[in-house]
Amino acid sequence: MQPDIIAIGEPMLEFNAEEEGALSEVGRFVVGWGGDTSNFSIAARRAGGRVGYLTRLGEDEFGESFLKLWQREGIDVSRIVKDPDAFTAAYFISRKGQQHYFTYFRRDSAASRMTPGFLPKDYIAGAKLLHVSGISQAISQSACDTVFAAMAMARAAGRLVSYDPNFRPKLWPLDRARAVIHETCRQADLIFPSLDDARQLTGLTAAEEIATFYLGLGPKVAVIKLGAEGALLATAEGLRRFPPYTVDSIDMSGAGDTFDGAFVAGYLAGRPVQECMRFANAAAAITTTGLGCVTPVPRREAIEALMTR
Repeated sequence: MQPDIIAIGEPMLEFNAEEEGALSEVGRFVVGWGGDTSNFSIAARRAGGRVGYLTRLGEDEFGESFLKLWQREGIDVSRIVKDPDAFTAAYFISRKGQQHYFTYFRRDSAASRMTPGFLPKDYIAGAKLLHVSGISQAISQSACDTVFAAMAMARAAGRLVSYDPNFRPKLWPLDRARAVIHETCRQADLIFPSLDDARQLTGLTAAEEIATFYLGLGPKVAVIKLGAEGALLATAEGLRRFPPYTVDSIDMSGAGDTFDGAFVAGYLAGRPVQECMRFANAAAAITTTGLGCVTPVPRREAIEALMTR
């Protein structure tokens, strides 16, 4: 299957604490799947997109779990590479109130060993859109080089590129992140920074000012995700806020990734950009009503039902 949407990045097995408290104090975890571009891929697929995923996995049970997940979801895994000398990453989530705390086991993971030579050029060129993230750029220099190489392949073929900066200060210094992320924004068509990330990267405060800054870097569409306040759209036609949908939220994990995936799936399906915003807002809202990054991600029918409620 030749997908319309291809994402590249690092999947991570997720251990999400069932109760509040420090990681050292909780004893029960819900095992699931995470990794921003994997979350994106599942969201885009459930929202109606044809999706393929690119990564390196360890030859381990964690990697097998991901392969089975993606296959169940109908995501193309034909170009994924297994690395016998590395492992598939994992992370733990603990929480207090709405605040989440993450503990990672990812240094030298199989995905961090991605290089440009691993990329299937014809596969990328055959898609309509490539999705990448700042986390993939932060995990290693070779992974960062791989992201830029994949973008160059997509752009050379006249394909769209979407990008979520997903800034993680524990992964790389702010100055380095800012330089890489903003250069990537210059090469992308659709970008999806969160307000918190954008404030750290730009030094600006107001969402409208930030949106104008990012649109000025060159993308056709800049969306500032505002969390519980919805999202702000910036295009050549101007700025517009889109309010959130009201739901009973219990876990924000993966909501931003779901937003990205739903938006892109809607965009490629020909939905007007304003409708893509509402579609993505609804998808992200539903994702917060369950635990984990995958299980609560909605399918298109559920998204559309919330939009008409």
